[in-house]
Amino acid sequence: MTQTPAQYDVIAIGNAIVDVIAREDDAFLATHALTKGAMQLLDAETAEFLYDAMGSAVEISGGSAANTLAGMAAFGKSCAFIGQVRDDQLGQVFAHDIRALGIAFDTPVRTQEPPTARCLIMVTPDAQRTMNTYLGASQFLPALALDKTTIQAAKILYLEGYLWDPEEPRAAMRTAIGYAKEAGRKVAFTLSADFVIARHRADFLALIEEGLIDILFSNEDEIRALTELESLEAAIAAIAPKVPVLVCTCGAEGAIAIVDGVRSETTAAPVAQIVDTTGAGDLFASGFLTGYVDGLSVEDSLKLGAIAAAEVISHYGARPEADLKLLRAQQL
Repeated sequence: MTQTPAQYDVIAIGNAIVDVIAREDDAFLATHALTKGAMQLLDAETAEFLYDAMGSAVEISGGSAANTLAGMAAFGKSCAFIGQVRDDQLGQVFAHDIRALGIAFDTPVRTQEPPTARCLIMVTPDAQRTMNTYLGASQFLPALALDKTTIQAAKILYLEGYLWDPEEPRAAMRTAIGYAKEAGRKVAFTLSADFVIARHRADFLALIEEGLIDILFSNEDEIRALTELESLEAAIAAIAPKVPVLVCTCGAEGAIAIVDGVRSETTAAPVAQIVDTTGAGDLFASGFLTGYVDGLSVEDSLKLGAIAAAEVISHYGARPEADLKLLRAQQL
């Protein structure tokens, strides 16, 4: 197949969320029965109640796949995003923020309830983040919102596992996979969270078995959940032969990649102080994908992922603040 030149390095489909980040202590988590370090989904009423209970907060656009694109854009890559917002204040905030990064965002806005999604993030003094997400409008992304030509104009289609949960965007992502494969493009998928895997494990395994996933991102807990194996090495061994590229992050222990059967590893990049782990996996993916599209070695792509992850955990929020291009030049 002769491919037309790519307009974008990556186009991603994910939740269009505004993060609301506040410093809270363990007592606040206990008072509101929140599991430290976990992510839970909220209904509209609970989201409003918890928002009112939070202390002073910073509001910044987020969403897993959108965070990954923010990192790639900071590395100088050309990106586009597909996600659903409502025509409300937070929807305007999200659209402004992502476009300000140079990321194309042309998904038509939703003109009816529910409102734009938000993630209420409590960061405790030990830098652990407890995430409470109201998905709102993001879970109503329709397949009709997809532009086939735009999807096929990207080297890689990157899909956020979180968005596989609701029916409408799940159908949209299946459609997008078909568009990308028709054009001979790569499909990357991030497993996102254990609870998503618990609900859609059969779907994810089917995508892998059918050869529809070219690059699979996971952390150590997620790949164990996917394979239902206790041993990390056994879980990696079960999945690696089925995808051309498997990337598994292991927190402070670094990360592993198996590419066409060859294993590479990296250590975690040093951080003077861990402030907020929100977005660490998202930014790791941004660094790895940047290296991948730039034709770097697997080892250097992993290192670039570690550099991006280290930068984002050194401050509040899931978007990079330092010059990632400069960090790449200095550390790689």
